[in-house]
Amino acid sequence: MFYPAYIHSDSDGSASGFFPDVPGCFFAGDSLDEAFEDARDALIAHFETLFESDEELPLPGHVEAHLVAAPGDFIGGQWLLVDVNMNQFDGRAERINITMPRRLLVKIDSFVSEHPQFSNRSAFLAEAARRVLPG
Repeated sequence: MFYPAYIHSDSDGSASGFFPDVPGCFFAGDSLDEAFEDARDALIAHFETLFESDEELPLPGHVEAHLVAAPGDFIGGQWLLVDVNMNQFDGRAERINITMPRRLLVKIDSFVSEHPQFSNRSAFLAEAARRVLPG
């Protein structure tokens, strides 16, 4: 599914944006390209959190509908369509108990705290596993 995202560039070259159909889901980057890359990660992490909380995942709307509903909210930026494979959310989240070296856990927690697209440790570990495992 393609989710529309709206993004603004700042005078310092950084950029930030949001998904009008996904309340509370924001992304950013030190450059426009970095913000584009962060958009998908932010959306997946947000959906992971919603899914783990048994909340319904919002469906994408159409850019035209947003422009009609709130034309003044979308001035000076650009639209981006972010493709998300919704199959990754087809199963119920399951709580597990794992053991790993404390040093690695500290590194993971530090990384998650510095990268807001990962809402928590579980979202980070799930995304890391998706990137390594096939299909």
